[in-house]
Amino acid sequence: MSNFTRRGLLKTTAIAGAGLAMPTLITSPVAAYTNAPTGGSVTLGFNVPQTGPYADEGADELRAYQLAVEHLNGGGDGGMMNTFSSKELKGNGILGKKVEYVTGDTQTKSDAARASAKSMIEKDGAVMITGGSSSGVAIAVQGLCQEAGVIFMAGLTHSNDTTGKDKKANGFRHFFNGYMSGAALAPVLEARYGKDRNAYHLTADYTWGWTQQESIAAATEAKGWNTVNNVLTPLATTDFSSYVAPVLNSGADVLVLNHYGGNMINSLTSAVQFGLRDKVVNNKNFEIVVPLYSRLMARGAGENVKGIFGSTNWHWSLTDEGTKAFVKSFGEKYGFPPSQAAHTTYVQTLLYADACERAGTFNPCGVAEALEGFKFDGLGNGPTEYRAEDHQCFKDVLVVKGKENPTSEFDVLEVVEITPRAQVEYAPDHPMFAGGNLGACNSGA
Repeated sequence: MSNFTRRGLLKTTAIAGAGLAMPTLITSPVAAYTNAPTGGSVTLGFNVPQTGPYADEGADELRAYQLAVEHLNGGGDGGMMNTFSSKELKGNGILGKKVEYVTGDTQTKSDAARASAKSMIEKDGAVMITGGSSSGVAIAVQGLCQEAGVIFMAGLTHSNDTTGKDKKANGFRHFFNGYMSGAALAPVLEARYGKDRNAYHLTADYTWGWTQQESIAAATEAKGWNTVNNVLTPLATTDFSSYVAPVLNSGADVLVLNHYGGNMINSLTSAVQFGLRDKVVNNKNFEIVVPLYSRLMARGAGENVKGIFGSTNWHWSLTDEGTKAFVKSFGEKYGFPPSQAAHTTYVQTLLYADACERAGTFNPCGVAEALEGFKFDGLGNGPTEYRAEDHQCFKDVLVVKGKENPTSEFDVLEVVEITPRAQVEYAPDHPMFAGGNLGACNSGA
């Protein structure tokens, strides 16, 4: 048994949460953990939004997961396994076991996401759960995985809370967060639009929206901007006209859309239909900002995104070797470039598999210890670190804007600045991330 396994077992806790049925435990004289593989395969659970406002993101996540499984099992060209700084992955599965997977539909609803993850753990024997395109979902499933004693490799989740007040020892996030978006965007917005600005925020009414709005407001106010109003919008909203109309007489000269996926497409479309982009307020051209962008959203919004600034975790146009390898593999398999959602879920799958190899075990506490403080490169974001204190990845952040003259339906965003990690990093006890306790790893024993 590896040192990771021995140390990890000392950190285990009993399963908490009376509502969770006991998953299968495999017991040996030296170890016990949830769903330890006993045959020639290991099962991973891919929990993505296949319906709901983030379904486009979920579809691309699932494509990436399937590609990652293909590469781990020795199929295809290996993708970013060839550029990854760690060389533990050999294309023979994970620890010699063939990788299999099951899927669930989160519906972008926390209860549905927990139910599908619970089923994958208890009925399908999943040893790791990953996925999601909503922070509300990610936080709910992360909590369940902590209770069940399996690793959760978060997909697309941008709320500060995921690795802040709601962080868990069994949960890990590769994606960036709201604070990082604000820290990267604010200097660019100041340089382009000036210090004296009045911003009106429309904000998705759940954990991601709340912390994204707090982050971008704090960062822009530090540059001299004034926040005129912040209006919360339900996640299920499709018609945003009643929320956009009051902006016209608010005295604001910037509209910040703290929306994602279909919400952002619909709210931006409404803002353009109200003529906001053509208005002059306070002797300034009215501007719109989308703090969290994706290529899928930009494509869905069409010409409305031209010139609008935002941030992303990754973009397929980057020229590093890892990005080029992933774009080639994904493009050859599916016929179009991957989104940032696809990228982060593919990377999370490789990082989990690599941690198992380095730890010599599927025991979640051994895997967690292998991930904590892990520094790596070659996966499309430059040098990256999985910080041990909160299980948040730290890396450079991209500031992008809608392309004025796109060459195709996929060439809709351009990278205007790569913000260095040092500019977006924060202390583990930063007030926006306070109140949480990582706790101890739970192996399910």
